[in-house]
Formats: sequence, structure tokens, C-alpha cells
Amino acid sequence: MADQDLEPGQHSSAAMTSVEQDEHEAHGGVVAGRARQGMFGVRGWGDTSGYGGLTLPAYVPAPAQRPYGGWFDELTDELLAAMAERGVPTAAIQQVTLDRGEITYYVRREHLVALCRALRDDPALRFELCSSVSGVDYGAEVAQRLHAVYHLTSMTYRRRIRLEVAVNVDDAHVPSVVEVYPTADWHERETWDMYGIVFDGHPALTRILMPDDWDGHPQRKDYPLGGIPVEYKGAEIPPPDQRRVYS
Repeated sequence: MADQDLEPGQHSSAAMTSVEQDEHEAHGGVVAGRARQGMFGVRGWGDTSGYGGLTLPAYVPAPAQRPYGGWFDELTDELLAAMAERGVPTAAIQQVTLDRGEITYYVRREHLVALCRALRDDPALRFELCSSVSGVDYGAEVAQRLHAVYHLTSMTYRRRIRLEVAVNVDDAHVPSVVEVYPTADWHERETWDMYGIVFDGHPALTRILMPDDWDGHPQRKDYPLGGIPVEYKGAEIPPPDQRRVYS
């Protein structure tokens, strides 16, 4: 979305230059994407289209700058005040990003539960409902490739926000928020099942979609697609893991 389409004071997560990306990551900023080359993910073929030379930089959610605009500034001020009252350091919020009229707080995992409790209990915030917990895998080339995403809703003030926690695949542990939001129970189980993010303290972290003895986590980027070739009249369609990649 172009900046001219935003409300006054709002900033989009526009693409950064390579220098800005390096500085952003060096200062603890969030990188949520990987650089891509070519259009179809095919290597070693004769390319007459020119798309093989296409290079797209890694998407980086740019940190927003105050004023955010709308009700986002009021919300952030109330959140910081609630955190101070409860002894939660401001460093618990790693980054704030605005994009497409939505606000995302990137949270350090060790402060996630305390932050959720502040969001739920503070009278000026009242995010009573965790409507979903989901996962994202940005691929093996990305540091902290696994993200746990929380969508919180304030039914009192009719507001919605997003919390996001980024972890490394070899230390994919995030504290469970079930004690604060019981609705997160099955959502955390599904995120564990599909992405392998371990929610420490969950009352029963077992698979919910795949069989209990299933090996691996099917929605990780490095999980094999598998499949069998399908025959049609005059053609054979290869299985998914042998087809071109269109993203």
C-alpha cells in the first residue's frame, strides 16, 4: 500500500534498502522473509523470458514511527503505562509495525505472558479474547524463521491487535498463554502440530490434526510435499514436489 493511501501519521511497512536492512537486523529488528530469485523457482533450465534474472529482496517489517495515527497512539501509551505498573520492561516490545491499517507488536518471548495479562486486565485495554494463535515459517534462510502470531480482540473497545513472537528453529520454545487466554488451547496445539513451535506450560501439548506418531511438522517450508504423478490423456502431471514453484 502506498503511503499516500494511509491516514495522517500512519506508516506502511515499506521495503528497506539493503543497507537499512542490515542496520535494522543488527539492532535487533525483525526480519520476516527471504530474498528470492527468479519467478518459478526453476534452476538449470534455458530461460527465454528474462524472469530468471528477477531478484526480490527479503521482506522486512519496517518499524513504525510515532505518531502512529488513529487510536494506535492512545493504545500504545496505555499499554506502556500498564507494563510499567506491572514491572514489564519496555524492551519486552521488540518492534511496532503498522501495515494496511493494522498494528503488530513484536514481543520478546520471555515477556509474552505478562504482556498478555496486562492487555487483558488493564481497564484501559481490555483485550478479553484471544481469537486465534497461528504460525509462520519464513524458510531456512531466515534467522528466527518461526513466528507465533496472536490475534487479540477487545470487545469492550471494539479493537483488534496482533502480537508476534519470532524464534529460531533449533530453539522453538514460546511460553503458553492458555493460563491467560483459555481459547488458545487448541490453537497452540495446532501451531505445534503444523510448525513445531513448543508452547511451554501448555496443559496437554499433543497433536490435533496429524496422528500422534507422525514425524515432522507439515507446514514448515522444508517439509517434503510428496504426492504421486497423475496421468491425463496425452500428459502426465508430476507430483507437487517436482512442479514449478510459483511464489
